Amino acid sequence: MAYYVGVDLGATNVRAVVADDDGTIIGNTKHGTPRGPTGIAVTEEVLNVVREACSEAGVDPTDAVAAGIGSIGPLDLAEGAIEQPANLPNTIDRIPLTGPLSKLLETDEIHLHNDTNAGVIGERFYSDRNPDDMVYLTISSGIGAGVCVDGEVLSGWDGNAGEVGHMTIDPHGFRTCGCGHDGHWEAYCSGNNIPRYAEELHAEDPVDTVLPVEDPDFSAIDVFEHAGEDEFADYVIDQVGHWNAMGVANTIHAFAPLIVFIGGAVALNNPDAILEPIRRKMDEMVFINVPDIQLTTLGDDVVVRGALASAMTGGTGDRTRM
Repeated sequence: MAYYVGVDLGATNVRAVVADDDGTIIGNTKHGTPRGPTGIAVTEEVLNVVREACSEAGVDPTDAVAAGIGSIGPLDLAEGAIEQPANLPNTIDRIPLTGPLSKLLETDEIHLHNDTNAGVIGERFYSDRNPDDMVYLTISSGIGAGVCVDGEVLSGWDGNAGEVGHMTIDPHGFRTCGCGHDGHWEAYCSGNNIPRYAEELHAEDPVDTVLPVEDPDFSAIDVFEHAGEDEFADYVIDQVGHWNAMGVANTIHAFAPLIVFIGGAVALNNPDAILEPIRRKMDEMVFINVPDIQLTTLGDDVVVRGALASAMTGGTGDRTRM
């Protein structure tokens, strides 16, 4: 029997699953992502969770015929590594991935993707339609997209395609993104930036609100929790909905998907507040065919399941490749 490994390397957790040849998960392990001292510590933790998942499954790592990795970036696909990860300490400059995992499993079939590309592979694989044209969009601490066009997952020459969160949606540049540029989608609508956006809106027009805009712990959770009972919270959510719709419309015009799946913590925790404004505005913003827009079907498992699907389908999510 053939076995497959899927790995989700995030800034907070490292997770691995092992599945048999019909895709049934038989081993599952999760550890916290090391904060250093170097990237080798993260590599070693990836190998540790794979070993533990294999042990739970009752298989030797060398019994795996292929593995997929969905990872934070930026990636260096040629080297099979992460270079200067933005969400880990500065001492972690490089995290080797494909080489060490290939040695552990004794296979060259290691497919490395950024996390959103793993997401689109997973959604494609597990979708009833197995569509050739689709987008997986994550709205979380950042914003990004995995894109499949004509059956091809778009990686870019360096593995970093899909950074739609850094599209300019506000030419006036009211908000500066964490990357240092003005007017980017992520600067308004990511989980980290929604409270900062609310603070700036309130500074321009300091209306009465129950939102703790001056509290250092003010978060996006506060904004969504007070929706429907605080006029300013509703205004912030309405503005976020407008920018999200604009970003999704730009993505639709660029890639013409049949379906857009939306995931990430902000969307998963507030599905109606995030998805409904997007759906409502598509007819007025999009001049080509408006795709189906749905919440991810795979929840928090979308990246690790996508990595597993990649291992089973040669990096594509196309079920005919099994």
